[in-house]
Amino acid sequence: MLDTHTAHQGTAAKKQAFKVAAVQMASGPNVMGNLSEARRLIGMAAAQGARLIVLPEYFPIMGMNEMDKVAVREQPGSGMIQSFLSETARKHKIWLVGGSIPLAASTPEKVLNTCLVFDDSGAQVARYDKIHLFNLDLGNEHYHEAKTIEPGKQVVVVDSPFGRIGLAVCYDLRFPELFRAMKNVDIIVLPAAFTETTGKMHWEVLVRARAIENLAYVVAAAQGGYHVSGRETHGNSMIVDPWGHVLDRLPRGSGVVVAEINPSYQASLRTSLPALLHRTL
Repeated sequence: MLDTHTAHQGTAAKKQAFKVAAVQMASGPNVMGNLSEARRLIGMAAAQGARLIVLPEYFPIMGMNEMDKVAVREQPGSGMIQSFLSETARKHKIWLVGGSIPLAASTPEKVLNTCLVFDDSGAQVARYDKIHLFNLDLGNEHYHEAKTIEPGKQVVVVDSPFGRIGLAVCYDLRFPELFRAMKNVDIIVLPAAFTETTGKMHWEVLVRARAIENLAYVVAAAQGGYHVSGRETHGNSMIVDPWGHVLDRLPRGSGVVVAEINPSYQASLRTSLPALLHRTL
């Protein structure tokens, strides 16, 4: 059984509605260029009133090969990418979910695929290392994340002014037991870089399923488009409510999706359909 770690920050969930955003990108191998684009898109989302903003998986680098991310890995607590996330959160006075970035692992040829959360003062308040590693051999597509990524071991939930936020990354979406282990979260954030091949059939179905079965909002921020390496990602970043409604989505390309989260509506659904209280396993 995986350990569950809760990062305690902020106050109890507020009752008033608030806005959240998912950022979609088509990142390339140039870290500085990707950070510049992320800065622009975060600014767009903040200007629309989003107080919690989620970046996509590997927003700072989608390299020409799998070793490119290893070359730009950072040590925990230091580095250009982490400084960018902290400074941007503080500048806009937002909670910023840093998609995922490559952090140093226990061996030099691998990285941890890490999702960091920064509060509105720029302080890092949570860290989740992606647990499930993607493996696909289908036609001409071959992905073996375990060759360059070391898996995480802890389920992570962060207490925030917006409620309990569960952290997951991309391939984690296929493992519902991970989300059950989060124990009644209010919001699930999901940075991703789903392939077009799998995404066109499975992405929306799985995102909506995780929202429905957990009666939680899901903020799914994806890579979306053609990358310099030739890879194609599915996009369709979306925000889904606890009843499974897609509140906003972006099919392809750089941009943001913004929607309102209503804690009172969520509470009423959980009262009307108390499925989370009916669990027997």
